[in-house]
Amino acid sequence: MRACVVPLKSVVGLEIRSIEGLGGGHPVQLAWLEEQVPQCGYCQTGQIMQAVALLEANPRPTAEQIREGMNGVLCRCGTYPRIEAAVQRAAEAMAPKAEG
Repeated sequence: MRACVVPLKSVVGLEIRSIEGLGGGHPVQLAWLEEQVPQCGYCQTGQIMQAVALLEANPRPTAEQIREGMNGVLCRCGTYPRIEAAVQRAAEAMAPKAEG
C-alpha cells in the first residue's frame, strides 16, 4: 500500500514495513545500484518497495509481469528499462538455488 494514500487510522495495530525496514542490503536495493536505476530519487522508495512486494507475490515474474506489477509509481526520469532490469536481477538473486 502506498503510504501517501493510506489514512493513518486504517493501519492502527498493523505491521508496517518501510524502506528502512529492508536494511540496506536487500537484493532489490543491490540490484537498483547494479543497474544504475537512481536518477533524481523522486520515485526510488516507492519503486523499490513496489518491487519487493511484486517479488514476494511472484518470485519469478516474466518481463510483462514486471511491467504490469511496477505500473503505478511515476518515474520522472524515465528509467523504466533499468527498473525492469533491476527487478529481473533481484528476482534471479532471490531465487532458490537448484540443488544438484
